[in-house]
This record gives sequence, C-alpha cells and structure tokens, in this order.
Amino acid sequence: MLDDATRYHLLKLLMEHPESTQRELAAAMGVSLGKANYCINALIEKGMVKADNFRRNPHKGAYAYLLTPEGVQEKTRVTVRFLQRKMAEYDTLQAEIAALRREVDGLSASGLDAGKGAA
Repeated sequence: MLDDATRYHLLKLLMEHPESTQRELAAAMGVSLGKANYCINALIEKGMVKADNFRRNPHKGAYAYLLTPEGVQEKTRVTVRFLQRKMAEYDTLQAEIAALRREVDGLSASGLDAGKGAA
C-alpha cells in the first residue's frame, strides 16, 4: 500500500490541516495530485481517515479529512517506525562522516592536500 514515509507525512498533514484540499496536500508532500488522491483514498478505505463535507460551505466540494481513532493509532505507530528509521540513517551518516574525516586527516598528515594533487 503506502510506504511509511508517505503515510507519516500524509497523516501528519491531515492531523494538522484537516481542511486542506488534495491539491494543497499534494504540494506539501511534493507528489502529484493523482498520487495524493490515491493515498487519501487508500487511508479512507482502511478506515484511518474520513472525509466530511462542509454542508454550510458555499463550495460544496469542500471537505475536511479527519483522522479516525484507527488513524490516530496508525499515525502513532508510523511515527515511531519513521523515527527509528531516521535515527538509524543518522547513525550511519555519522559513521560515514567520521570515516571521511579520518581519511582527510590521514591525507593531511601525509602532506597531501586536497588541492595540491589536482592538475
């Protein structure tokens, strides 16, 4: 269905801005309108989101996308998974940076500057 990153971002946006249009949600997520529509409908089908029409709104197509209790629980679960993945990525990146610093320090110690060897 949806990957955790997409699910996390969409559920977060819907929780913070339930009155957003699909076009606004697509722009905020950096996806096409069609993908935003697909993702919202997938969450509606899973019972995580419901779409309420503003009956008094002069724009009869205006909806509010509301997280159901299941949607709130899923947002909590996906947030934990998303955080764990980002922390693992951060740890990996820190290790890569440390290795690159050691490499640069080794080059500097041996008298090779980054700019001297270039022709």
